[in-house]
Amino acid sequence: MPDVPDISIIVPVYGCDDTLTELYGRVAAAVTRIPATFEIIFVDDRGPGRPWELITYLAQNDSRVKGLKLSKNFGQHCAIMAGVDFSRGNWVVIMDCDLQDRPEEIPRLWAKAQEGHEIVVGRRVERKDNLLKRLSSRLFWWLFVYMTNQESDATQASFGIYSRQVVNTIKTLQEQPRIFPLLVRWAGFQVTPIDIDHAKRPQGKSSYNLRRKVSLAANAIVSYSNKPLKMFIQLGFLMAFIALCFGVYLFMRYFFLNQTITGWTSLMVSLYFLGGILLFGMGVLGIYISRIFEQVKGRPLYIVKQKTPVSGEKNSPL
Repeated sequence: MPDVPDISIIVPVYGCDDTLTELYGRVAAAVTRIPATFEIIFVDDRGPGRPWELITYLAQNDSRVKGLKLSKNFGQHCAIMAGVDFSRGNWVVIMDCDLQDRPEEIPRLWAKAQEGHEIVVGRRVERKDNLLKRLSSRLFWWLFVYMTNQESDATQASFGIYSRQVVNTIKTLQEQPRIFPLLVRWAGFQVTPIDIDHAKRPQGKSSYNLRRKVSLAANAIVSYSNKPLKMFIQLGFLMAFIALCFGVYLFMRYFFLNQTITGWTSLMVSLYFLGGILLFGMGVLGIYISRIFEQVKGRPLYIVKQKTPVSGEKNSPL
């Protein structure tokens, strides 16, 4: 049985051909300063480029490097869970592959964790992203906090160190979809933030375009709150009350003031407005039903197509 490492560093990989080798070197150099035994788990989420070739090469030259190749693109957080399930370390570090999460911050996360904290996450005081990405991130977290009534911080993401107890607890949660930092917050563990430097993206642009961000926001809100359904109940009650008051007003005008009520245009506008509200509400309800459908199918979060071999093995499909 191989020795259990002190730290498992999980890196979901989507593309990042230009940064992967540098990331490996900087992670290895940073963790060596602690000192602690470690493993680096790269999870190829089947993005563009040839990251699997680079991961295989790194694994062949350093036994501390492990690689998982998923069968298709399952998404960042499914890739994180694949790495979490595969990890063996007493502590787990999660970071992105684009070098915006600086490997040099890992010793600081480790040192803070050794003070008795179960979770230590990096707080990006000054994000080195463009204005649109910063605004969309703040909008996402504001909307999430409003819809779920959970405390959250837009400056914190997944980059942090998590104890084995926390990781094992998250692994027991079988819901879909899983969003790792939100599951950690839901589980109720105390999160300790520390200020870190957030680096500029050295190559390319983020894969989280507007469509992906909207999808992530919808998944997060539907998975962690039923407030949208309650809001439509309140909206329905309010509209029914307004309609009742308006009906009493028209009744009084017709029978007591002898005024004939006209207004085909206003009637049609009201019908289309109510129809739109009803269709939108049915759409929200449909999203919740689709989540139930996905959950009861019981499909796995991810499928591992290939992994880097242990010493003496050939690299072959699982």
